[in-house]
This record gives sequence, structure tokens and C-alpha cells, in this order.
Amino acid sequence: MLVGSLSLLATPWLTGFYSKDLIIELAYGQYSFSGIYAYILGSLTAGLTAFYSFRLISLVFLTVPNGIKKVYLNSHESNFAVVLPLFILALFSIFFGFVFSDLFVGVGSDFFANSIFINPNHISIIEAEFSLPLIFKLLPSILSLLGAMSAIFLYHLYPDFLINLTESSLGRHIYSFLNGKYFFDVIYNYFIISVGLLIGNNISKVLDRGVIELIGPYGLANSLENTANNISKLDTGVITTYSLYITIGILSLVFLVFAPLLFDTYIISEYRILVIYISALFFSLLPNLSNKT
Repeated sequence: MLVGSLSLLATPWLTGFYSKDLIIELAYGQYSFSGIYAYILGSLTAGLTAFYSFRLISLVFLTVPNGIKKVYLNSHESNFAVVLPLFILALFSIFFGFVFSDLFVGVGSDFFANSIFINPNHISIIEAEFSLPLIFKLLPSILSLLGAMSAIFLYHLYPDFLINLTESSLGRHIYSFLNGKYFFDVIYNYFIISVGLLIGNNISKVLDRGVIELIGPYGLANSLENTANNISKLDTGVITTYSLYITIGILSLVFLVFAPLLFDTYIISEYRILVIYISALFFSLLPNLSNKT
């Protein structure tokens, strides 16, 4: 953990030093507002990274344990399967940047020439290496050192200082704001998640359980049931009604056969058949309606 934290905060001659500081220097080497803005944010981020990295080391390894005693009594070294990957990572964190930095990001190196195209107007490696003032090259490392020392000072040497800050009303509010992650989760859940769930619920009720089911399963089943009930009502058991059905069928057959020949029209445009069907349906259902009333 110590080697990883040192490499993460860009300690000189470790792997993070050859990548992290170079990125910050390249940003300043653009000599533009966006480049200087990125340089300032990158330098501040380097200091904060060192702060929380050494804060982690201080709370885990240097301060008095605050956990359950049984956990600490059962603590032991990791087995070889866990130590080996960590050893390889630590080895690369120490030596990889020093050995291969000139190959990958050195001045004049064309290692990525066939893989990554860089606009010539965006190349600032010369400015980053030779034209930057020394203070701007050292500023990220200085902020990283200050962040690491601040973490050790506040969390290991004088931990009561942070506790005393939360005793005031302002300190408690600031602590609650920072500890609550700027209340991002509260705002996100109240204004986005709740609204999304409400919209989803309405869509589910209106579309999924409403229109789709009305047109789909329930609507089709109800339509078939109503159609079957209406057709079953035609079976009245009255001989005169059956005679009417036979007469309608014979007349329909006659029209279907002879209408195109007599009137020089198509069967689909013969409206008289439709009139006969509607009239037959009305007269066949009329006895059932009169019986119900």
C-alpha cells in the first residue's frame, strides 16, 4: 500500500512521476487559458490525492485501532497467491516508469506514431520539457508533499484538531455537507429517481396495463366473448327465424352469383347485400330483446 500510494502521488522516480507530472506539464505547455486551467486543477488534484492516500495509511497502520478486537486478534499475513500480484504491481510501480519513460513519452520518441495521431499544433512536449519555469515544474510535487504531511499531521499527530472543528455549528454543517457527498444522492433521488419512478408507473398503468392490454389480450378476449354471445342469440329456437335465415342465405347466394352479370359491378361494391345482413340481424335479435323486456 505504501509503494502504491507513493506512486499514485507522483513521488519522484516512481512510475507515477513520469506520467502524472508530464500530463500536468503538457497542459501548462499549451500556453492557453484551458491549458493553464487544467494545470491548476491537476496540481490541486495531486495535492488532494496525496492527502487522502496518506490519510488512508495513517488511519489503517499508524493510529490506535477502532475496530473489533476479535478481528485484530485473527489478523495474519496474506498467502502467496495474494502477495505475488501485489509484489509484481509494486515492482512495476518502482522501476517501470524509470526504465521505459523515454521509450513511451520521451522527446523525439515515435513509439505510438502508427497507433495514435497527434495534431502537430497540439504537440507541446518541447515546451513542457525545456521552457517551463522551475517553480511550475515543482509545484505539483510540492502540493503532493504538503498534502501527505497534512494528512499525517491531522490524522496521526493531532487528531483532536479535526474533532474540535465539528463542535461548532458551522463545522457540523460543513462536515455534514462533505460527508453527505455534497447531498448529491439526496438531490438525485428526490428530483430524478422519484420523478422517473412516477413517470414509469404512469406509463405502466396507461400503456402496459391500459392501452396494450385493452387492445391485446383482454380486449381480444372480450371482443370474442361478446361476438360469441351475439351469435348465440341468433339461435332462438323459433322456426320462422330459421326460415328467415334460410331465405337470407339464398338471396345472398343469388346476389353473389348474378350481381356482376346483371349490373356490371364488382361483388365488393354490392351494397344491397350489406343492407340484407343488417336487416336480418335486426329482425333476428328483435324477438330476444322483446323477451328480455
